[in-house]
Amino acid sequence: MTILVTGGAGFIGSHVADALLAEGHEVHILDNLSTGRRWKAPEGAPLFEHDIRSEAAASLFTEHQYDCLVHHAAQMDVRKSVEDPSFDADVNVRGLLNLMEAGIGQGLRRVLFASTGGAIYGEPEYTPQDEKHPLRPVSPYGVAKLAAEKYLHYYQDQYEVETVSLRYANVYGPRQNPGGEAGVVAIFTNEMLRGGQPVINGSGEQTRDYVYVGDVVEANLAALKCEGSGTFNVGTGRETSVTELFRALRAETGADLDETHGPAKPGEQQRSVLGYERAEEKLGWVPRVSVEEGLARTVDWFETRRESEVS
Repeated sequence: MTILVTGGAGFIGSHVADALLAEGHEVHILDNLSTGRRWKAPEGAPLFEHDIRSEAAASLFTEHQYDCLVHHAAQMDVRKSVEDPSFDADVNVRGLLNLMEAGIGQGLRRVLFASTGGAIYGEPEYTPQDEKHPLRPVSPYGVAKLAAEKYLHYYQDQYEVETVSLRYANVYGPRQNPGGEAGVVAIFTNEMLRGGQPVINGSGEQTRDYVYVGDVVEANLAALKCEGSGTFNVGTGRETSVTELFRALRAETGADLDETHGPAKPGEQQRSVLGYERAEEKLGWVPRVSVEEGLARTVDWFETRRESEVS
């Protein structure tokens, strides 16, 4: 199968691209490198440095006749989406539409879409949140991801393209960027290893569902192999508070740090945890890496990378 992975020089997309290559697929990478890094893109996969909104990106479908689009390119910074909703929608909605319009009629048969769990569901009415939970996004980022899912339903119905939306929990692991829009695991790990002081926003009692990137990769592979369309949570069903995460990483890194709290983020969601029963039933997927094991692997990767940079 010939597959285009957008965001394939980024954190999650590069891991997915690695796995697809290992499975024997022909993989191409589309990434504008605004947050992705060239070194993350796998060898053996040509890298096209274009914006997903561009004509150059659209022309790839004519030139290469992709069977499948694995779409991870996105504007992922929730705070930026609040500051500039138009830009967020331009990337996360119009960017997808540009690719879909280009792929229709050029052999595109299947789409895997990296969606979001917590940002789409909002504060939970019950836990864990399953795919039937009310959809109440509290940020423009969540609204845009939900709109993108709905557009995929349109293409699915009108053009018989199979589409799978994977609603990720908080993904963490090796290659995550510790700066800018990065997740808290990468930020805390990097700060602790360099002797800095991570700051816990608010009380630290806010919870998230942390899913290891290797498990997310397996969910993508399972979704590629299954027949038909669908929407699936990709999480662990386990809540971890920010304070618990801080303490676990402090122990793993050996950092001698006290907990330091800063102001709470305005409008920050307080709880998020995703049920994965539908993915288990339909895709045969379950998370296999515990938070403890995943954090150990992540810290080990950051330590190794720091050592290689020093040497």
